[in-house]
Amino acid sequence: VQASCGCTTPDWTKTPVLPGKMGVIKAMYSSAGRPGVFNKTVTVTSNATEASKVLSIKGTVLTKDQIKPTLTPAQLAASPHLVLDRSAHDFGKMEAGQQPTARFTVKNTGKTELVLGALSSGCYCVGYKNNPAPIAPGQSEVVELLYSQRQLGQVSDAVTISSNDVSGDAKITLKANIVRDLSGNSMVKESGTAVPFK
Repeated sequence: VQASCGCTTPDWTKTPVLPGKMGVIKAMYSSAGRPGVFNKTVTVTSNATEASKVLSIKGTVLTKDQIKPTLTPAQLAASPHLVLDRSAHDFGKMEAGQQPTARFTVKNTGKTELVLGALSSGCYCVGYKNNPAPIAPGQSEVVELLYSQRQLGQVSDAVTISSNDVSGDAKITLKANIVRDLSGNSMVKESGTAVPFK
């Protein structure tokens, strides 16, 4: 089974399908970052009389804002719901080139499993330390975000965490005061008092 593009992942029964029996072909389309209409093909090759058969999958990918008004109150109530313990993290003073980690607690207050998706930010400087696992209803997980901002001075970056929560994506702000070199401001020089060392 061969897909027409990398955005479609096929899977199929790998063992021979006996006479009168059935096999399964699955085709999963990755819609992340691809809103709008799609039409993809999957080519199935076998030793059947008709050696090649083309299957097509098509549909329309809607954004959360487009789909939310079409959902019933019951569907909205059954959705996972992402709640963050806070909406901002300030790293304080940090040296350029460092990659500190911000830890956020994500709770799923919804009725179905919460799956976190891609991170997006204007600086392209935020990523997951580890890919987050799905979060069961009523459960919480600590999510670690790596921050690799290199711009000097006071910075503030808005970050969006996408998920399967239909009510919308989560937004957080990461702040820092980035200096060229932290070692130039040692505690001994700033205090001005003699510190005995052994």
